[in-house]
Amino acid sequence: MNRIDTHQHLIYPDQLSYDWLAEVPALQADEFRLEHYHEAAKDCGITSSVFMEVDVAAEHQPREARLINKLAAEPNSGILGIVASCRPEVTEFASYLDLIETPLLKGLRRVLHVAPDDVSEGELFRSNVRLLGERNLSFDLCLRADQLTLGTSLIQACPDTQFILDHCGNPDLTGSDLTQWKNDLSDLAQHDNVVCKISGIPVNCPEGGPTAEAIRPAVETVIELFGWDRVLFGGDWPVCTLNGTLKQWVDSLDEVLRHEDENKLNKLFSENAQRIYRL
Repeated sequence: MNRIDTHQHLIYPDQLSYDWLAEVPALQADEFRLEHYHEAAKDCGITSSVFMEVDVAAEHQPREARLINKLAAEPNSGILGIVASCRPEVTEFASYLDLIETPLLKGLRRVLHVAPDDVSEGELFRSNVRLLGERNLSFDLCLRADQLTLGTSLIQACPDTQFILDHCGNPDLTGSDLTQWKNDLSDLAQHDNVVCKISGIPVNCPEGGPTAEAIRPAVETVIELFGWDRVLFGGDWPVCTLNGTLKQWVDSLDEVLRHEDENKLNKLFSENAQRIYRL
């Protein structure tokens, strides 16, 4: 089965600045480049990927976009699209889009879980996210579970923009009560212009890696709420390696879904990605 990984990070510390890595020593090694990703993905059935921005320093955002476009042009890169970093709260947003625009640019992301909650509530921010819809570009939502209502508010304000919620909305899978997460996710899923990415949850699991038992509540809830036409698969490498391996994550997901038919799995692992990210 063809698998498109819609959430692949690449880290090039010799060329770009990642301030947040100061708090994540395990990701500071220079071993998260494209060749390292290929090595990690080779036994997972992953045939191609979408690059997801890595929250570089704001001044390096155009440089990151140029670097990944260059890497994507290499033979057998497997990179089908780019979700670039952005700051919709700045007045220069439209000119920034012009600067980084290429055929590979499919969407933008502003990591909101590290920003004040009111950032996404500003009219300039929302106006610029609406601009993405006008340009046929999507917006990835990266939120904590307690911020999902902010995502719903933003989605309502930008009805013509395609949103992709990352990481199942980041539920705590260590044994916490998931009721509030489910309720907030249900409200968000009512809006047709949002889909959900089954990604990123290994780091929310108990130490030792993402077992099928640990991830099942998140995976099954997301599929129930969004349906098979509105879910995507994302590896979230190398962040997933903070609690296991990419292979362990994929194997556990396969175990949860082992009774599902091929048509549904094809939607999750490739067809929806092709449609939603316009690959």
